[in-house]
Parts: sequence; C-alpha cells; structure tokens
Amino acid sequence: MNEARDVRTIVVGVDGSDASVEALKRGQGLAEQLGAQVVALACWDYPPVYDGYVAMGINDFDVRAGEILNESVAKAFGPETPPNVETRLVQGRPRHTLIDASRTADMLVVGRRGHGGFGGLLLGSVSSACVAHAHCPVLVVHTPEKR
Repeated sequence: MNEARDVRTIVVGVDGSDASVEALKRGQGLAEQLGAQVVALACWDYPPVYDGYVAMGINDFDVRAGEILNESVAKAFGPETPPNVETRLVQGRPRHTLIDASRTADMLVVGRRGHGGFGGLLLGSVSSACVAHAHCPVLVVHTPEKR
C-alpha cells in the first residue's frame, strides 16, 4: 500500500449549500497541489409524481440547477474560475450520480451537510452514502464556523 498513485480527477458535489462551496474550495486546493482537474458536479431531477397527476410548473429544473452550480463556483472562486475547474450538470439523484462519478474519479469531495439545493430534491444523507459506497477515496468537508 506504499504505492503512490497519480491523482488526475477530483469530483466535487455541488448543491449550492455553504458546505458544498467549501468542498469546492478544498477540492480545488488539493487539485492545484496535485496537478489534477476538478469536476464541479451538480445534479437535478424531476420530482416523482403520482400516476395520472399532472403537476403544474415542474419544468426548468435543469436551468435552476445550472444557475445554482454557476453561483456556487462564483462564491468559491470569484469572477475568475481556476483553469483546472470544469462544471458538469447531470440529470439524476445526487446519491447515485456522485457514486457513479466516483468510478472514474481519483477522489470525491462532498460537503458534510447540504440544504437540499433547490426545492428539497436532495433528500437523505448524500455524504454518508458516498462514504459508504464510493469507488474512490471520499473527503467530507465541514462548513467553517461563522465568527
């Protein structure tokens, strides 16, 4: 286990919460030191609906998720996104999408507690699921205490 492995890709889960913004900062800091790329990954999905029920106003989830992703990147880095950071918006539930992304990542970074992003689509403990099921090392980042 003393074999060093090159870290090429760090995937960071982003949901707009303070914890995910901090995870993005930490992930990019590690990536910079290791010469790796960062994939800031946000997820979106349609809410489940009952058979025969047509919900009004359930559209543009992808647009809002993209806005949240861009806002989070701006909060983390300001107007200049570092060159080693790319954003990716994926349809799917966060838990499954992040675990799937971990298959090709060298590290997964998530915030300890998100707030569900947009409309409570991120239910449950995504960070716990990632720690238990990811295919690469996982770093769980706490939100810094406010002073």
